[in-house]
Amino acid sequence: MKTWKKRTKAVHAGIRRSQYNEVSEAIYLTQGFVYDTAEDAEARFIQSGDDEFIYARYGNPTIAMFEDRMAAMEGAEDGFATASGMAAVSGALTSMLRAGDHVVSARALFGSCLYILDEVLTRFGVEVTFVDGTDLAAWEAAIRPDTKAVFFESVSNPTLEVIDIAAVSKLAHAVGAVVILDNVFATPVFSDAIVQGADVVVYSATKHIDGQGRALGGIILGTKEFIRGTVEPYMKHTGGSMSPFTAWMMLKGLETIELRVRAQAETAGLIAAALAADGDLAQVIYPGLDAHPQNALTKAQMGAGGTVLSIDAGSQAAAFKLLNALDIFTISNNLGDAKSIATHPATTTHQRLSEETRASLGITPGLVRLSVGLEDPDDLLADLRAAIAGL
Repeated sequence: MKTWKKRTKAVHAGIRRSQYNEVSEAIYLTQGFVYDTAEDAEARFIQSGDDEFIYARYGNPTIAMFEDRMAAMEGAEDGFATASGMAAVSGALTSMLRAGDHVVSARALFGSCLYILDEVLTRFGVEVTFVDGTDLAAWEAAIRPDTKAVFFESVSNPTLEVIDIAAVSKLAHAVGAVVILDNVFATPVFSDAIVQGADVVVYSATKHIDGQGRALGGIILGTKEFIRGTVEPYMKHTGGSMSPFTAWMMLKGLETIELRVRAQAETAGLIAAALAADGDLAQVIYPGLDAHPQNALTKAQMGAGGTVLSIDAGSQAAAFKLLNALDIFTISNNLGDAKSIATHPATTTHQRLSEETRASLGITPGLVRLSVGLEDPDDLLADLRAAIAGL
């Protein structure tokens, strides 16, 4: 399996077949497991093997298949599946941090990620320093000999800044800090984050991994020592684990992720280039455009611009008018779906931030985030152009 390409791993990695040799992965809808003897139960609780399970909150065969498949795709040693993407983010950070620890984080983050770092961790005595994620000098100045971890989104939400994984990882590793990376926008398809230096990679499986808007889920990927020695004890006692049925849905989603994400990214690139050429918007932001400040880094780090672009209609009133005029794009706050989705971050996903903070992050009142789905590219572009013409 080590020689397989990601597309093959996404279909076959981690399969555990029952005695019936089923083709599709089995759903083990059980919360507990039976032991032949009391001695067997005792031994299982002392040290369980890779295919020995105790309780669904600790692990389950269907969940293990999802964890193994994701680890194989990402090039990680192991993974722990969680109830949501935010359970993965908070679990990865909280499981390893204590009062007095120091974390350096990029400032441009999804609103809930910012809440975990700025309010939850600091409430329990963790010191957090925020920096401009694209400024390597700022990272170098903020990282201290006692820094425990660094955290950032490889592509920021929603302004699509791309951070140099290798460069930041080098700075962090020089002081022994752990690099924790939220990699949702890069997707497992375009990610080489482990090779590029990340120690821990976090995904919201709710997005591209499911890809069809069905379920919440997340996963933390890293070394076996970190996953089983640090993350698992914390997650199994705090209850943030994934359900077996959700894991089965995510396994089904992985079978088509390569085809879906590459098609979505191709369409996103076509739309971004066309809207930029039209010149009717205040701004078109897409990492795959030559005009993007980190375009060269995007090509080297991901090989593609991703499935999301952001546009600026100029004002909140114009953004709302544009959103309300769309026929194919649906107004929602998810991304990575087969259906194209339009989001107004300033009043939804990032509304809890102050106006000053949103301005500092580039989240203007007119900014609209577009998650490109699997519809015909011509239809999507026509939908957007018609809405923009109405402005």
